[in-house]
Amino acid sequence: MKRVRADRRGGLALIGLWLIACGASETASTDSVASDGAARQSGRRFEAQFAAFDFARGTRFPERARIAIGDARVSPDAREVHVPVTLDRPTPNTVHARVLTRNGQPPVPAFEGRHFARTDAVVVFRPGDPLVQTVRVPLKGLPAGAHFALHFPEGADGAAVADSAGEVRSEQGAPATRERTAGFRSPRRFAPHGAPVYVLDPARARWSDAGGPDAFATRLPHGRTQPGNAETGLYLDPAWQAGAEPPVASEGGALVLRSQSLARPFEHEGKAWRHGAAVLTGQRMPATQIAYGQYEWEAQMPDRRGAWPALWLLPASGGWPPEIDVYEGFGNSRDWNFARDISANLHGGAGGKRRFTVPMRIDARRFYGLGGFASGYHRYAVDIAPDVITWFVDGIEVYQSVNPFRGVTWFPVMNVAVKHAGAYEGGSGAMRVRRFRVWRREGG
Repeated sequence: MKRVRADRRGGLALIGLWLIACGASETASTDSVASDGAARQSGRRFEAQFAAFDFARGTRFPERARIAIGDARVSPDAREVHVPVTLDRPTPNTVHARVLTRNGQPPVPAFEGRHFARTDAVVVFRPGDPLVQTVRVPLKGLPAGAHFALHFPEGADGAAVADSAGEVRSEQGAPATRERTAGFRSPRRFAPHGAPVYVLDPARARWSDAGGPDAFATRLPHGRTQPGNAETGLYLDPAWQAGAEPPVASEGGALVLRSQSLARPFEHEGKAWRHGAAVLTGQRMPATQIAYGQYEWEAQMPDRRGAWPALWLLPASGGWPPEIDVYEGFGNSRDWNFARDISANLHGGAGGKRRFTVPMRIDARRFYGLGGFASGYHRYAVDIAPDVITWFVDGIEVYQSVNPFRGVTWFPVMNVAVKHAGAYEGGSGAMRVRRFRVWRREGG
């Protein structure tokens, strides 16, 4: 998440699961699953579910769903079981969860390999989806009374966990379990619509301290530091020549935003800074500003520990919140993997006070088969509609949320912050952007 005030302390037609992992209930491709008509029905359900909610000008958000794994009973001769995973209410945002089998406990445990096949599946609930889907586990014959479990090994992303495990037990005469597949939709594909209003040419890109109609600004709206985020990097002005390499440059057909360790401390506003960060904003570039439409970056991310790259949006009217994070890479977190992890978020509130967030942080390789974000170029996009905001990576929908910020006009921010103690080295501290495009919808 990006705090934008220095003094702040708050800060592809129809299935609901993208089941890549072996053993999930639905593994068919988009084209073989369902009809476009069912997808439209899912969208209508979503619109109806939250049409009456009062977002209070972006300061309120619907209560999040609670997710649970249910129990299942099977006969000893059953060869499969469909275990329910449920939400307690319609979700205003996408929910991701990994589901994994584990051995039973005495007195009559069932064991992986002997009685059931190890199953490592993912489930995804998108806004408008039904509230129950199933995970399929192949069985090899369960003695009467034998049992095993399914659980969420990492909790759930986008929902609270109401029940983290469910039991599968063998009982004489138990009816066959039922697969739940109908009514779910698959991930959308990114499709530009509206009028193209801005296309970045890295070779001709311009920037300056304050920015202008044809130039990105090299500072954040409030200045060049982010102490409220505990950032250790100063957002450098290229004219300062404070680092060994320019913080912003056009190189090899890409716009490069470079964070770095400074050879000598650089004094700014009474403090000595040892790390340099980089930022470009479209705050004074009307062509990059939209209320409704799409942004898409094609970028290669850094992989240095302590780097904090982000692609995000702020209100053109000034102030914070709101905020839309299209991508963030938390290199300051030990468990962040630049090769496969992605993150997105909404920050709601007003007057410098954050009232809610709607975060997503997932292993994109596990859920969508996407990865290599620090070793090559990938596309990061967001589609802002009056009712819904949808995020995409490489053209595939990875997240969606109801839009609590209707009517807000946005400007883009791209940056590489630093949040690191000690030597800032190893890997790459640069984000490379070789394409950035903006489309504006009618009324946006």
